[in-house]
Amino acid sequence: MDKIYQSDFYSISKTKVTQGAFEAVALSPTALSSNYESPVNQEISPIVSFKFSLNGKDNELPVGKNHLLTILPEKGAFESPVIRFGQQYTDPNIPAKGVFLQPDTKFSIRLDLRNVLSAFKETGYYTTYDGTKIFKTDFKGVFVAGNISPLIWDFDNLGNHQELELHDDDGDGIYTITLDMNKPQEKKTTASSWHLSKDISAFPQYKSGIPMMDALYNLALEEAINAIEPDSTFRTGKEWAGVWTRDISYSIILSMATLQPKVSEHSLLKKVKNDRITQDTGSGGSWPVSSDRMIWAVAAWEVYKTTGDRQWLEKAYRVIKNSVEDDLKNIYDSKTGLVRGESSFLDWRDQTYPKWMEPADIYSSENLGTNAVHYQVNEVLSQMAVLMKDTEAAEKYAAIAEQIKTGINTWLWMPEKGYYGQYLYGRQFPLLSPRAEALGEALTVLFDIADPERQKSVVARSPVTNFGIPCIYPQIPDIPPYHNDAVWPFVQSYWSLAAAKTGNAEALVQSMSAIYRPAALFLTNKENFVSSNGDFAGTQINSSNMLWSLSGNLGMIYKVIFGIDVRENSLVFKPFVPEILQGERTLNNFKYRNAVLDISLSGFGNQIRSITMDGKELPLATVPADLSGLHHVVIILANNTLAKGEVGLVKDAFSPATPVLKVQGQLISWEKIEGANYTVIFNGKEISKIAVPNYTAERNGEYQVIAYNSTGERSFASEPVLIYPAQKINHIDLSLVTEKSDLPYEGYSGKGFIEISKSKNKLLTIIVNVPETGTYALDFRYSNGNGPTNTDNKCAIRTLRIDHSFAGTFVFPQRGKDEWSDWGFSNTIQQKLTRGSHELSLSFEDWNENMNGEINQAMLDQLRVIRVD
Repeated sequence: MDKIYQSDFYSISKTKVTQGAFEAVALSPTALSSNYESPVNQEISPIVSFKFSLNGKDNELPVGKNHLLTILPEKGAFESPVIRFGQQYTDPNIPAKGVFLQPDTKFSIRLDLRNVLSAFKETGYYTTYDGTKIFKTDFKGVFVAGNISPLIWDFDNLGNHQELELHDDDGDGIYTITLDMNKPQEKKTTASSWHLSKDISAFPQYKSGIPMMDALYNLALEEAINAIEPDSTFRTGKEWAGVWTRDISYSIILSMATLQPKVSEHSLLKKVKNDRITQDTGSGGSWPVSSDRMIWAVAAWEVYKTTGDRQWLEKAYRVIKNSVEDDLKNIYDSKTGLVRGESSFLDWRDQTYPKWMEPADIYSSENLGTNAVHYQVNEVLSQMAVLMKDTEAAEKYAAIAEQIKTGINTWLWMPEKGYYGQYLYGRQFPLLSPRAEALGEALTVLFDIADPERQKSVVARSPVTNFGIPCIYPQIPDIPPYHNDAVWPFVQSYWSLAAAKTGNAEALVQSMSAIYRPAALFLTNKENFVSSNGDFAGTQINSSNMLWSLSGNLGMIYKVIFGIDVRENSLVFKPFVPEILQGERTLNNFKYRNAVLDISLSGFGNQIRSITMDGKELPLATVPADLSGLHHVVIILANNTLAKGEVGLVKDAFSPATPVLKVQGQLISWEKIEGANYTVIFNGKEISKIAVPNYTAERNGEYQVIAYNSTGERSFASEPVLIYPAQKINHIDLSLVTEKSDLPYEGYSGKGFIEISKSKNKLLTIIVNVPETGTYALDFRYSNGNGPTNTDNKCAIRTLRIDHSFAGTFVFPQRGKDEWSDWGFSNTIQQKLTRGSHELSLSFEDWNENMNGEINQAMLDQLRVIRVD
């Protein structure tokens, strides 16, 4: 049988991948051809959707409201009407069907910013649609974002695109920009052929009766060679220079520990500072808003299992232990047993979080994938401690792992769906977001966080769309593809491993096909592609020769087909060959510690009929760690028929838009969301389902609203709004607690503000008088202009003690580069307080060092204390 996989969208045979009119052909094990061309090269609509942006942020119009303009140029140029900032413009001219944007169109945009400039002059600030104040002193410029290149929707990086900044050259308050639209040289293409051009003989050599798989394996090996920098570290991708913690770690786990253990070690050590794992730059100034740096530990353990290098073990153990101890003080939640921090690898805020969530809110969230990582880190650390003869540590970290595992299964499991929710999120009363998260779901299976029954359910019921498993499901509306509405081949690889572990051949074949289709058609291992159409060109950012994508491609052969499971003191074979892939295959020159294995495999199924090494039976399919020299392994599978597995195939779906609430007294209102009804949430509990976009609050507390449509998709919960009488909220002006700062920042609420840094107010003591015993929510109003919201590493961190007892960690993430008059609230810490006076201390401790190591600074305006029970 030639056909391997067939769907309504593409098919894979032994020699071809076919998708509509496009075809990739395996000409030989070392040559491929493809005629694929991105659909974005086809006719482009002349309707441009766009927004203006102060300081590069999404602050002109509410989510889902954009300016719409039809670009129908005369003599190659088109000029927009003058559009007033904050007032939506919709072009009355709708083009006829079949009208397209002309090549080389000069598009001039004119913006009336006089209302903003007038507000700057009159009050010193402009108030955006959502009530945010942008002070004149913080104004950096006005930009335009949109849907047609060279416009982009990437607000997190918009301020770095000077070519999208508007200017007022004559000072009349009308800002302009001229863009070159539909430039021919922007055509999105990939190579039409690939021929092996590198010497790959040093790596394991794979051969089978399926030329397409053989060729894609060899293509991945060639790209693995391309992915090594001159300093013997991994390059993340063709477009991504340098070493990134999570990228190299997930790649090392998939296959690079096996292929290139020394390069893996060099790369991992590149991400160590002060004997601690480095978190890549990210939301709000990196760690601890982002906390998935710890996947480094799982990769380091993979390297040790592969090499048995005791020196490496000792070094890695010290680094991991230090890092975990810092995390224990800063990100662990004693209530849920979970850890805080951004979704692992999904580190672009708007792509996976509601717009209202600031980095401080993301820090407070408790995510499936990130918690799965921390569970496995503590498991690894416990096993390392045993080898280091540190019994007390082994027991400690095993207990922490169990705590996280219990937390995941208690707080994140959704029995009605049969898989886990993405994260707990909110402020005083967290909710579970019911979105599926592909990587997190896979890791719960691979790390045995889910029990065997749940593992099978996760693989069978997690949503899978036409071209693979999307990073999240359902998708978020009005957010362009990248993590949202996209498939990432490396995530697909972890999903394949999960499918194989549960014995689900149907899910495995579908998943491996979702890896091979793009690699064959694009003739490279791309970073990602659009979930809805499978195209590489529709995502916000992409790269060829992507390290973790190619690592996953190779890992399918090692970890799935041959089932190579490298353990602490052995290598065990657990092959899984779906019946459709049956046949003879070999994997020669596979290196394991001091041994080299030539392996042959025949048959199908996931049970071994016989296995021999050098002609002798190999007990328990296990190769001992002290083996040396060249050996021949022969595996014959039992051709066992598996029960038909299920795949959670669904259509692409988008959730409704997130309601944006307004409060007037007790009345909560929001704009009508087409086709939606609403659920009202009070203090974290659903209290009412309504059809109208307003609700009158009858009790004091925290309110949110969720929109849901006729097919059951739910929006994110709205930003919480507080309805409390004034006497329930105590605002403490910190400028009255200690010497106020004389820095020239604006927008503070009291008589001034104070500075905290590594030299100023390292210990701040605040006396709080509590009128009655109860549960109180504490947070700080602060500013941090040390960097943008999406990159850099200058999140300020402080330890809270109440009456000299540790009470938690406050984070003060970056809110905008040099935007010191942009104030917001930190994370919230809830504490039970008795009636009377309490001493609160905010201190800078050794474990509060951020990833920058030098700048750990914020301005504090007030402490807010709210009675919540």
